[in-house]
Amino acid sequence: QVQLVESGGGLVQAGGSLRLSCAASGRYAMGWFRQAPGKEREFVVTINWVGDSTRYADSVKGRFTISKDNAKNTVYLQMNSLKPEDTALYYCAARRAPYYSISVAEDDYNYWGQGTQVTVSS
Repeated sequence: QVQLVESGGGLVQAGGSLRLSCAASGRYAMGWFRQAPGKEREFVVTINWVGDSTRYADSVKGRFTISKDNAKNTVYLQMNSLKPEDTALYYCAARRAPYYSISVAEDDYNYWGQGTQVTVSS
């Protein structure tokens, strides 16, 4: 059973920063998605199995950075210049994929964390 354990969410003022972590029970291609109240879950960022290729949603480019520690099977999401519209439940997701593969499609992900809340106040 694959486990994804997220941490690092919280309440922050607009312009502030947070770092999310997701520890997996193995090595996978990883991604972060988020779901705001009343909205559908949306793609945020992904990183491939190796950790050398990433893709970001336009809404977070230049503000969010994903990184991966393969020795710890952990992925990090550094979120800077946070905005109230970043408020959402953030989900870590993992997928079994070739080392080079990148995907922004929610359906391509096999495993999901329980979510961690990020709230940005104005």
